[in-house]
Amino acid sequence: MIRITELSLPLDHPADALRKAILGRLKINDADLLDFTVFKRSYDARKKNSEITFVYIIDLNVKDEARILQRFAKDNHVRPAPDTRYYPVAEAPADLSERPLVIGFGPCGLFAALTLAQMGFKPIVLERGKNVRARTKDTWALWRKKILTPESNVQFGEGGAGLFSDGKLYSQIKDPKFYGRKVMHEFVRAGAPEEILYVSKPHIGTFRLTGVVSTMREEIKALGGEVRFESKVADFLIEDGRMAGVVLANGETLRSRYVILALGHSSRDTFRMLHQRGVFIEAKPFAIGFRIEHPQSQIDQARLGKYAGHPELGAADYKLVYHAKNGRAVYSFCMCPGGTVVAATSEPQRVVTNGMSQYSRNERNANAGIVVGINPEQDFPGGPLAGVELQEQLESRAFALGGEDYCAPGQLVGDFIRGKRSHTFGEVEPSYKPGVRLGDLAPSLPDYAIEAIREALPAFGKQIRGFDRDDAVLTGIETRTSSPVRITRDHDTLQSLNTRGLYPAGEGAGYAGGILSAGVDGIKVAEALAKQMLTDRD
Repeated sequence: MIRITELSLPLDHPADALRKAILGRLKINDADLLDFTVFKRSYDARKKNSEITFVYIIDLNVKDEARILQRFAKDNHVRPAPDTRYYPVAEAPADLSERPLVIGFGPCGLFAALTLAQMGFKPIVLERGKNVRARTKDTWALWRKKILTPESNVQFGEGGAGLFSDGKLYSQIKDPKFYGRKVMHEFVRAGAPEEILYVSKPHIGTFRLTGVVSTMREEIKALGGEVRFESKVADFLIEDGRMAGVVLANGETLRSRYVILALGHSSRDTFRMLHQRGVFIEAKPFAIGFRIEHPQSQIDQARLGKYAGHPELGAADYKLVYHAKNGRAVYSFCMCPGGTVVAATSEPQRVVTNGMSQYSRNERNANAGIVVGINPEQDFPGGPLAGVELQEQLESRAFALGGEDYCAPGQLVGDFIRGKRSHTFGEVEPSYKPGVRLGDLAPSLPDYAIEAIREALPAFGKQIRGFDRDDAVLTGIETRTSSPVRITRDHDTLQSLNTRGLYPAGEGAGYAGGILSAGVDGIKVAEALAKQMLTDRD
């Protein structure tokens, strides 16, 4: 198979133009091109007011492949295509009695369990929250009725925190074994749109993702796995530095020497329990800030020019970074085109925000986190759980500033920059439910963060016209950008540094940041665990 990169075509090219472009690029006859697939399609908007083009990566089969590759030996854009297929690393013996445990059923736990099940290891999944349908009802109860269910919300339940975001499936991780392709293929097999295999920034959308996740759960069960909801792990059994099993909140004990710890970034009680049990854990950097909202039409115009609204391009996104004078990095995070800002707390009397989009991305506003990077040495010294404690303090303060009923504190961008309270909304109406109460956001974050964001917003306005418009809305606060801890693991075995048989994984353990990277990490730890089980058996 041959791969062609950097193959450009006009935005509105006809369907047969791609085949013609391949023939022209390789200088071959139509009969010589046996078949082709689009590996990736992105667009180049650098000349947004003259011409936007699609840029393709194509994998294809041709007659006499060796001759063509030899002819293009000096062309870096015509090369043998890599083998991106997934190959299982192990197969469980039929008489294997011990079953691995997977704690957490977000993207990492989902793919860890699926991979183990496909290899025959029949995992038992323990998820503290509810199944996706019940979880959705509980989440809507907070948004519409201000009723929080601490074990079933945006953070906890089947699908993890990524379920109520955008279903974003892109990442900048290094992936030499193409685990990301397995993640994508599994999603498509479970009902996700096939386009996620090739568009440059794929997403599924929250409501479509719920069906995909439940289908994958049923496959795990059909392969002999077990998925238990409302099964919170209350304690770990550790004997002589090795995992021996877990104790559930209902008192049940499950014995296993092989446990994948696929916690989300909000499992604060479990972080504390792990620390008490002596599992090695350390504080890590994360980021804090606000959600910002603009009309999506404004972002489309700024990013796509005369092509704004083009059906082939959809809602435009952005990615921004600014280095403030006080040394802080301010950047956009989890940008949700045509989406909404959502209540994402998992704990009573705390307020935290996140962003969400549906597959259509057709809501009125664009939103993104505007966050400031912070680190343990400078900003929260004091031990492995100091970052957790800082998050809790800030979220409790936001709850008070919002009126103590899960409404969020907010401020107009112009007023925030000038340091004055906001009283009335302008053209931009906030999307956050239960609601936004305007005021002064300065008390919600440390002074260094407020100072850096105030400096960054006008700079962002020079990159995207109108980004710092006076009536754009800031909603507080964004604190759960990533896990505040790392449950550190050995580089080779992927086991905890000091607890054999424990495999920290995914976002909560500090090894992923989003659905795709968490899924990839789940596959990696599942492989490591499977190989270790077979080694220990020999």
